[in-house]
Amino acid sequence: MAMLKPMSDKGRFLTESVIRDMTRQANMYGAINLAQGMPDFETPPELQAAAEQAIRNGYNQYAITWGAPQLRRAIADKARAFNGIECDADENVTVCCGATECMMATMMALINPGDEVIVFQPFYENYGPDAILSGAKPVWVSLHPPDWSFDPDELRRAFGRNTKAIIVNTPNNPTGHVFTRDELALIAELCQEHNVYALTDEIYEYIIYSDKPHVSIATLPGMAERTITISGLSKTYSITGWRLGYCIAPREITNGIRKVHDFLTVGAPHPLQVAGAAALAFSASYYEKLREDYRRRRALLVSYLRKAGFTFYEPEGAYYVMTDITPFGGTNDVEFARWLVKEIGVAAVPGSSFYSPPELGRTQIRFMFAKKEETLHQAGERLLKLKG
Repeated sequence: MAMLKPMSDKGRFLTESVIRDMTRQANMYGAINLAQGMPDFETPPELQAAAEQAIRNGYNQYAITWGAPQLRRAIADKARAFNGIECDADENVTVCCGATECMMATMMALINPGDEVIVFQPFYENYGPDAILSGAKPVWVSLHPPDWSFDPDELRRAFGRNTKAIIVNTPNNPTGHVFTRDELALIAELCQEHNVYALTDEIYEYIIYSDKPHVSIATLPGMAERTITISGLSKTYSITGWRLGYCIAPREITNGIRKVHDFLTVGAPHPLQVAGAAALAFSASYYEKLREDYRRRRALLVSYLRKAGFTFYEPEGAYYVMTDITPFGGTNDVEFARWLVKEIGVAAVPGSSFYSPPELGRTQIRFMFAKKEETLHQAGERLLKLKG
């Protein structure tokens, strides 16, 4: 029999998600999963009821490919009120199967093979595969501990004649860094100087712990026409399994995103989109409580991490903590994470999965705290075994 022809280069160079693999290991060893960013507490009851009602009301067939009208209208209203972004539901909003698909559809709509895309690292692990699948060449710019800020000169050097886009994730996964207005202003200046698109992942926009406001770069002077703002409902409403994300972009870019999205997934689940519109109508008290609940969870986990001996910078936003394992003699994050899940009973993510080359993260692991307080107490007590 003749040998089968080889797989595509894309298939051969992609790697399995380390985050999802750590969830499987947590399940295998009965560990507490502080790896993958999914809550173990209930979705708001009124949102569950809205989804059930949408099913009973017959929203069980395809929605309009780029999003149910009531959800797109709700997104446009929210973008104007919360983000300060002027947009039209019909011309500027596309609903996708999660912010992950939003980023992929945007990359495929904008990027040609060989174009360079600037990515801050440590980075959310999907950005690397996104570059491979779209044919982009990633150009890495470091976020430096302890506060995970970037070097302005390093960023300036990253821009060149082949730069097509920059990805900005704020609040940032995995570091918890919230980009300041000054940082975003420099990025905006360089984007305009080099005629570059800004792709922003703002999925954690409501989860910020300080008085520092969330700033959408699309609102800065000269950026509306070159920014694709990406967010979603997963994190804000604790519905990571619903897969509802959205892109806000200028009309011409929106048209390109919609074409790619149509042939990637056709559309997101119709009844969940209808329920999502109800979620976006929640009152301000919902978001105040969301922040306070996560502030308590953060305080709880970091207190245990500190007592256990980890070193880290307390996150300003999102629900992750990047930690340094050198106090435990750790020099191999993958081995340490595997040992931690098997012997201590807590799953975390090896830091190397957030870097290129991976060796840059060999002394780091990421914990997440989107869990019930009792779950975090249980995980924390297990981590205290590391004190020796």
